[in-house]
Amino acid sequence: MALDQTPYIDYDDNEEEDDNDDGMSFLDHLEELRWHLIRSAIAIAVFMIAGFIFHQEVFNILILPPSKVDFVTYRVLCDIGTSIGMTSLCVEKMNFALMSREVSGQFMMALTTAAIVGLVVAFPYIFWEIWRFIKPGLKKEEKKAARGAVFYVTLLFFMGVLFGYYVVAPFAINFLVNFQIDESIINQFDIGSYIGILATLTLACGITFQLPIAIFVLTKIGVVTPLFLRTYRRHSLVVILIVAAVITPSPDAISQILVSIPLYILFEISILVSERVEKAKLAALEG
Repeated sequence: MALDQTPYIDYDDNEEEDDNDDGMSFLDHLEELRWHLIRSAIAIAVFMIAGFIFHQEVFNILILPPSKVDFVTYRVLCDIGTSIGMTSLCVEKMNFALMSREVSGQFMMALTTAAIVGLVVAFPYIFWEIWRFIKPGLKKEEKKAARGAVFYVTLLFFMGVLFGYYVVAPFAINFLVNFQIDESIINQFDIGSYIGILATLTLACGITFQLPIAIFVLTKIGVVTPLFLRTYRRHSLVVILIVAAVITPSPDAISQILVSIPLYILFEISILVSERVEKAKLAALEG
């Protein structure tokens, strides 16, 4: 009896492999993530050291100016107020003094400020490292849709940081330092408290400006739709006005409008981003 000479073919082995299967184990991915985080930490440390070396320049150019009446934001606001007959917009005094109440206070503030500078300056590289880790796990269509992610995330982050530094933080600082329960109470703030407010508001705006990116992801996974965003446009405007009123608790409406306009523009951009993602999803289904 002749043996069947037909070779055995394992069809499962010939199936096309998933684009996302790189043959790496869970521990291999953890090891790769560890090196991405290490390189990010090194980048932060390098800029942090530079920020500490030039701590006097950092304080004189970046940290202390919002506490002075000749800061560019206050001068522009005064010019706008003068042109429309509202001289009350001019900041005439900053009713407070900065103090360091601990022996190591100034050293620790220089170190803290250097760390914040290192984080902000190294942000593009940090996100690039994170993106390098995430990107291999995406499908081809997802990679194509997310093209330019590093550029747009970095651009929005620095736009938010600038908005927070030149708009939100000065308005908040001006209101808080000039608010008095009684004239007999003297405002003497610790330098750490001042830097904390300045850094928190600035970095918070940098994160807030990532709204279009967040909407892009939420639309991609089907949580948010353009119709949903358009339906609640008026509600969002009310929320933005409330947020602006909290950020700028001064009695004039000019400062509130100056804060509200960029936030509302950001929301409208998010709607356009959501519409674009939705159209791409429909086109993919029809194709």
